[in-house]
Amino acid sequence: MARSAPRPDLPVTGLDWRRYAAMAVPVGLLLLLPLYADHGASAYEHRVIVILGIDIILVLSLNLFSGFTGVFSLGHIGFMALGAYTSAILDMPVASKAINLPDLPAWLARVELGFLPAMLVAGLLAAAIALVIGLAILRLSGHYVAVATLSFLVIVRVVLINATPFTRGSRTFFGTQDYTTVWWVYAWVLITLYVAWRLLRSLYGRAMLAQREDRIAAQGIGVQVLRTRLWPFALSAFLTAVAGALWAHYIVAFSPNAFYFTETFAIITMLVVGGMGSISGSVVGTVLIVVLSEVLRNLEGGFAICAVQIPPLYGLSQILIAVAFISVLIFRREGLLGDREINFARLFERWGNGKGS
Repeated sequence: MARSAPRPDLPVTGLDWRRYAAMAVPVGLLLLLPLYADHGASAYEHRVIVILGIDIILVLSLNLFSGFTGVFSLGHIGFMALGAYTSAILDMPVASKAINLPDLPAWLARVELGFLPAMLVAGLLAAAIALVIGLAILRLSGHYVAVATLSFLVIVRVVLINATPFTRGSRTFFGTQDYTTVWWVYAWVLITLYVAWRLLRSLYGRAMLAQREDRIAAQGIGVQVLRTRLWPFALSAFLTAVAGALWAHYIVAFSPNAFYFTETFAIITMLVVGGMGSISGSVVGTVLIVVLSEVLRNLEGGFAICAVQIPPLYGLSQILIAVAFISVLIFRREGLLGDREINFARLFERWGNGKGS
């Protein structure tokens, strides 16, 4: 039987440059942030840009699991905590461990890894834990998974508080090296974006979306639901732990209280506002919430409108962010972008068609 003739495609000079240009636009926009942070930004702006990048990684990681599989997780900040503490212990100088963590086991007290190896080990540990707990909880669906993952977050916090030789308990953990730079952060932002983009457009990603839309129908066509949930859960945990390591080596002093409901609510708000299932929405939602939070926080100390002096309104930022979150749930439950993506390629195609006509 003769093969059919291949479908003619657009010329290479017409299609490929637009595709690559479309990929270069978001990358270029993201790289503008670290460039500005290194050249001209104030110390405050530099800090906001770094935290924004870490939050983008956290939201993308959560979206990679919850947005693509439809299984909502409330415990991902637990993996962030594991990444922060594990990497901080592994790359802390031996002399500092003797002072700050004198009760560490001897084999761990002598370990001193570099920043990147410690970060990767922390990510792999979180991924391994995610695989273990995922085998049990990802067989559930709906609100049961959310409650189970929330229980995991509570367990992590209790372990961190009681594992005093490793974490100093509820006291501030210090001695962490300030290895994180804005370029480290945005390099991982680009890696996370690429991983999410490739996964979403793969056959595996289509299986994830299929079971998200209709689990029974997906099982009917041969999709293994547990497998399509388990590996994204582990990958998401790995990237979340990396974000935790970046955060820890930027803040350098932290406690278990930093990894609890406040951070969980903030990341979920960014994800829901942008749109679950949308990579572009994760970035847009994170940028909006971070910028809005910083603007409102600067107004909490009081401000003047014409001749009227507004007194200090402490807590205003958290209240208004919560109101914005509730408003999105009521009036636009799918978020700003839903599960759609910003299509830069279409802009270049229109420009190219207009130029060629």
